[in-house]
Amino acid sequence: MKIGFIGLGNMGGPMAANLAAAGHQVLGFDLTAPMPKGVTKAASAASAANGVEVVITMLPNGAILRSVAAEVIPAMARGAVLCDCSTVDVESARAVADQAKAAGLGALDAPVSGGVGGATAGTLTFMVGGGDAAFAYTRPLFDIMGQKAVHCGAAGAGQSAKICNNMILGVTMIVTCEAFALADKLGLDRQKMFDVVSTSSGYSWVMNAYCPAPGVGPKSPADNDYAPGFAAELMLKDLRLSQQAAEAVDADTPMGQAATALYTRFVEEEGGKGRDFSAMLPRFENRHRD
Repeated sequence: MKIGFIGLGNMGGPMAANLAAAGHQVLGFDLTAPMPKGVTKAASAASAANGVEVVITMLPNGAILRSVAAEVIPAMARGAVLCDCSTVDVESARAVADQAKAAGLGALDAPVSGGVGGATAGTLTFMVGGGDAAFAYTRPLFDIMGQKAVHCGAAGAGQSAKICNNMILGVTMIVTCEAFALADKLGLDRQKMFDVVSTSSGYSWVMNAYCPAPGVGPKSPADNDYAPGFAAELMLKDLRLSQQAAEAVDADTPMGQAATALYTRFVEEEGGKGRDFSAMLPRFENRHRD
């Protein structure tokens, strides 16, 4: 398959490289990032989209997605598929899908979970919104870049699933860090805390697979001085998207709102930018009850 890939940063680069390694012809474009192995450099986003069967985008936000879509959709052949793997607001995903459909294209919003490690290993999970035919056509590419692709519904459903999932993730990380900090002050050994919680009703992906306490559980960013696997500012971005969506549909999300406020303070005022989102643990260790 001939594929255009726009946005070749920490996530997009390894995703494009995996497609090229699988034998697909990949044309890539990025304003600053280097071309991954096996990817041919295009002169512009439009030239990366010209004559290809699928265009994949991995971009920072909805405004940039809308701008890139306005450039690439006129260059794409009718019947091709525009597959956006960015994490953006639901309204932007739906607007771009409408624009693509009006031009005779298939359109998918397909944000991912799994981080840079998953992108490199080809083990991402894709949450996909869009038409059945476009999903079926693109499915073989998801199978190369990831281990699972869930068709969540119509346009925007992929983004909806992603922000709901990451709102759970952000809230769960905060309460896990709070619990470790409380356990410390109660004199409870962290390993004992992990042994109990990881096999009882406090079980979660955060505790069992991404423990924020160094030296406890499987290796995680906490064991690397909280160098980001998933940066705190990216968690903040996703939490803000969740609250933007909640406001748009009049949904009551007090825990999501509280998590957004805490990560805002952590990133913007407390030195959390550039650290993993699990670095909330040392943040709570050093604080007293308000």
